[in-house]
Amino acid sequence: MAIDDAVTDLPARAGLLAAIEAAWARIAEPGTWWSGVERIAIVAEARAAGECALCRRRKAALSPYAEAGSHGSTSLLPEPAVEAIHRLATDAGRITEAWARSLCDGTLGEARYVEIVSLVAIVTALDTFEHALGRPRRPLPVAKAGAPTRRRPAAARRGLAWVATLAPEDAAAGDPNPYPVHGDKNIHRALSLVPAEVFNFFDLDVELYLKDHEIRDFAREHRAITHAQIELIAARASALNRCFY
Repeated sequence: MAIDDAVTDLPARAGLLAAIEAAWARIAEPGTWWSGVERIAIVAEARAAGECALCRRRKAALSPYAEAGSHGSTSLLPEPAVEAIHRLATDAGRITEAWARSLCDGTLGEARYVEIVSLVAIVTALDTFEHALGRPRRPLPVAKAGAPTRRRPAAARRGLAWVATLAPEDAAAGDPNPYPVHGDKNIHRALSLVPAEVFNFFDLDVELYLKDHEIRDFAREHRAITHAQIELIAARASALNRCFY
C-alpha cells in the first residue's frame, strides 16, 4: 500500500504507517452494517463527544446514568447511535450491561452497536497516535460509495459477552474469518459479531502494539523498546482509562 505524503515524515516503522493508512481507508468504506457516509459520521461524532455538554456533566457525575438530556450531535445519525458513540468515546469505563442491552435490544441492534464500538476504538487510537507526536487530527476522509453487506454470522451467540460473539470453531465459509490471522483469545472474539471489524481493529492494533505470537516471545524484542517497557505503558494506560480486561 502506498503511504500518504502526510505521514512519510513520521518517525515510525513502515508497517505501522501502512496500517494507519489502511485504517483510515477502511473507515471511509461501506462496512457490514453502516454505509461509508454513516461510518464517517460515527467517527465525527466520536471526535465531537469531548465537547458535548451532556457528556461532560455525565463524566463529572458520581453516576453517569443520573444525568439526563440531549447530546450535542454533529450528525443526522439516530439518537441511539449518538448515545452509544458519545458514551463509548467519553466514559467507556462506566458502561453497564443494562445500558448496552437497552441499545442492542432496541432499534440500534447489537450488530450495528458492535461496528460502532470498533469505529470509536479505531479513531481513538489513530487520533491518540497523532496527539502523542504533537500533530493535529487528520481531516476525515471522503466516504466511499456502496452498500453495507449486512451479513451476520449465523452461528453467533450470546453467552461470552454482553453481545453475541462467534466461536472460532463456528466460523462458516463465506464469512470473514479473522481467527487464523490474529488469534482466537476472548479479546479477538469481542467484535466477532461483525468479523470484518476484527480485521479492521487488529490490523491496526498489532502494529501499534504487538502481534499475538510476539507478545510472549520473550527471547526477542520486536520493537525499539522492550517487552517490559511496552507492558508498563500498556498497564498504566489501561488503569487511566479504566480498562479491566
